[in-house]
Amino acid sequence: MDAVATASELNKSGSGGSERSDDSGGGGGGIFEYSGWVYHLGVNSIGHEYCHLRFLFIRGKYVAMYKRDPHENPGIKPIRRGVVGPTLMVEELGRRKVNNGDLYVLRFYNRLDETKKGDIACATAGEARGWMEAFDQAKQQAELELSKGISARDKLNNMENEINLEGHRPRVRRYAHGLRKLIRIGQGPEKLLRQSSKLSRTDGFEGDGGDAVEAHQWKCIFTLAGIRIFEDVSDHKNGKTVLAKSVGVIDATADTVFEVILSTDQQKRYEWDTLICDLELVDSYDGHYDVVYGTYDSKWHSKQDFVFSRQWFRGQDGTYTILQCPAIHKKKPPIHGYRRAKVNPSSWEIRNLNTSVPSNSPRCLVTHTLEINTSSWCRWKNHQSSKFQRSIPHALLFQVAGLKEYIAANPALHHENATTVVHSKISDASISSAECEDEMQDEFYDAITADSSTSDEESDDDQKLVMQEPRVKLKNISWAITTLALKRTAAPDLSEELDPHVTPITIPSDLHCSLWKGKDDNDTNCWASPSGKGFMIRGKNYLKDSSKVVGGDPLLKLVGVDWLTVDKSVDRIALHPKCLVQSEAGKKLPFILVINLQVPAKPNYSLVLYYAADRPINKNSLLAKFVGGSDAFRDSRFKLIPSIVEGYWMVKRAVGTKACLLGKAVTCKYFRQDNFLEIDVDIGSSSVARSVIGLVLGYVTSLVVDLAILIEAKEEPELPEYILGTVRLNRLKLESAVPLED
Repeated sequence: MDAVATASELNKSGSGGSERSDDSGGGGGGIFEYSGWVYHLGVNSIGHEYCHLRFLFIRGKYVAMYKRDPHENPGIKPIRRGVVGPTLMVEELGRRKVNNGDLYVLRFYNRLDETKKGDIACATAGEARGWMEAFDQAKQQAELELSKGISARDKLNNMENEINLEGHRPRVRRYAHGLRKLIRIGQGPEKLLRQSSKLSRTDGFEGDGGDAVEAHQWKCIFTLAGIRIFEDVSDHKNGKTVLAKSVGVIDATADTVFEVILSTDQQKRYEWDTLICDLELVDSYDGHYDVVYGTYDSKWHSKQDFVFSRQWFRGQDGTYTILQCPAIHKKKPPIHGYRRAKVNPSSWEIRNLNTSVPSNSPRCLVTHTLEINTSSWCRWKNHQSSKFQRSIPHALLFQVAGLKEYIAANPALHHENATTVVHSKISDASISSAECEDEMQDEFYDAITADSSTSDEESDDDQKLVMQEPRVKLKNISWAITTLALKRTAAPDLSEELDPHVTPITIPSDLHCSLWKGKDDNDTNCWASPSGKGFMIRGKNYLKDSSKVVGGDPLLKLVGVDWLTVDKSVDRIALHPKCLVQSEAGKKLPFILVINLQVPAKPNYSLVLYYAADRPINKNSLLAKFVGGSDAFRDSRFKLIPSIVEGYWMVKRAVGTKACLLGKAVTCKYFRQDNFLEIDVDIGSSSVARSVIGLVLGYVTSLVVDLAILIEAKEEPELPEYILGTVRLNRLKLESAVPLED
């Protein structure tokens, strides 16, 4: 940590700039720095909620919050400071209405003590994503230092100095005890709101497609205005509806396009949307779901209006998914003079494309998929029926063309979320790691230093701040993410993951669990163990060419599945006396991996998967490193790939097929004992995951779901990846879940 990764600085204009990365050390190993303006949300000393603009600065694992930009005000003292610890979790709460504007809220909490929490808010979804990545990078820095083996005393000091993420400090809590819910209110100057922070990186991501093989077969049947129109020809001959989609490349970031699509601003929608121009927000729920009302005044039809819901998610690769469905709402009953119409169920997918280095211009691929009546679609496809061209589905299908032209005609949108940089000399580079440690040993949220009082933090008066310390230059790190080329090659050799010197045992096939194993694909409310051929995993040369290969057979055998109802989430389920692990047969197995998927609902459910090995784990393998490693290491490697094999297409879009690092998305707890490792996955710890699982449960009796469990390979010796285990859940019935006995 003796070199600075880049010499980029955040300019005050917040937009319209360019990106540059300077490697001062020649070796590419520098100190990560990230900074910018955010809203700090909390409760003041008399119990009133506040929303203050603050300048947040991350350097390595250290964090500081200022009233002013320390670059422009050298010597300014932070009002909060501390370190990011391995137990820090960042949850994206989604979009919230703050007075007359929309902000994107992030919640920070300690997974070991969820009462310690706090919120910040950002002006755009892109800024929120940047801060999530920045805190994740700081967390990785903390995990790296722990993995290098520091003293027990230093570990204790780090824990004491971790960020306490409550919205107020001890002196405030003395006057406002118990006011722990941070309500998002207030707004600040628009100029400061747009002084956004950006992480310097390419507009690309790992993979142009999913990590599971999809059943759709798309055929291009029409092109117009730079967009392509596709239909799914895989299986719609006997159906009443057909899936169609419009696809276009837009010269803007995915963040920008997402903001434009969700915006209800009438004037902006008039410029690109031929259907839903007069859009009104009716209600919003968990930050990722709302209901809107719109009118459609066509010259060919009578006046129409409609109510529909919008549900959105952002994947770990930065891809946005928006689901739109017809809805009803008590605030918007049918009104005289308008015919209530139904908007076709549809979905948006917006993902960044890799940008060539010379141009460095943001580009994203926008896909709008919707259901259309088969007969009207076929008439238009075959004869260009004018009746269909005057319909709501036609207007929806060509919204991508309107977006493309609107953004092309507004150059400011092309770089709205681009990083603005000011080039500076490396020699000016700021403080050393030792200095940073010296000045940031207090807890970030609970420190009350001699120069920082409670009233200081709640006030926006900065006139008395002392300027004595040397000028600090703020830098960003640049991440280059390569493109993905899918290749189908042979499965990896798994002979070394389990001890090759031990004779494999025969794993019993009669182990008892509450959910039964299906005999064929026609069985329902059962499980099966498919091969890994439906999943794409990292190949031998992934670090060089980003190639992925078709998965092979799983390393571990799925020996049982429990489908349980519980009053509240249950951890360490493997210790339950009725659990498979505690049976005589289970105790004789060399190793069992227990995955406890805790499903939030009424009642709560636990889907427990048991994977067994026929030999002990090789002590030098990646699996041994994962089983015996720290929670931080496990969080960074535990990966799941979902695939909806059969089911409603909207559910498929919501779940997706991209691999997900579960330890980064939700809270995972690990329990190692005897011959097993249990992983308790709290799906309810993420508002996004809760929203998706709620949709899945509504259709679960008609779904065939495949899941693959992996340990992500990040280093050359760990490649190619292999699949730990798979499971197929065939049309589960909620009522078949068995109560967990005390």
